Amino acid sequence: MKLIVGLGNIGNKYTFTRHNAGFMLVDSIALNSDLTFRENSRLKCIMTNLRNGVDDYLLIKPTTFMNLSGEAVRAVMDYYKIPIEDVLIVYDDLSLEIGKIRFRANGSDGGHNGIKSVIQHLGTKDVARLKIGIGPQPNMPSEVFVLQNFSKEELETLKGALTKAKEGIACYFKEGIATAQNKYN
Repeated sequence: MKLIVGLGNIGNKYTFTRHNAGFMLVDSIALNSDLTFRENSRLKCIMTNLRNGVDDYLLIKPTTFMNLSGEAVRAVMDYYKIPIEDVLIVYDDLSLEIGKIRFRANGSDGGHNGIKSVIQHLGTKDVARLKIGIGPQPNMPSEVFVLQNFSKEELETLKGALTKAKEGIACYFKEGIATAQNKYN
């Protein structure tokens, strides 16, 4: 089983905020496959299963809020016995221009509290990730900027990035991180 984790904040007021780009991607995958999320309070997330030929994918959105996302990731990995090499974390990135995506095999948290929590709870920086660009950040604090809604124009640009990201995820799980980076970064 493969695990795709979209990072974001739960609740209607956060639905179209920049910080929810990870949620938006897993929502888009679920919508395209006519899947419905269900809550699992014990695992601190809402989740759905995608059966795609040979592979099963578990899509989750932590219900812990962004800064505690690692709690849900760890709980799901432990419960389903999913190895770290079958995990992909998807989240927003201020340093990438809106419409851009970037796969990374590992690395620091880059100041992102959601990935910081994941790294802390997994005990390693060696977790694959897909960053979705939400920048550039104007002259305002990042904690204010990431909680703003996307404009209509930005949402249109984001739609293209989400389509590209879905293709990239399929490539990542079939051909590996290096190929996904070469084709989609």
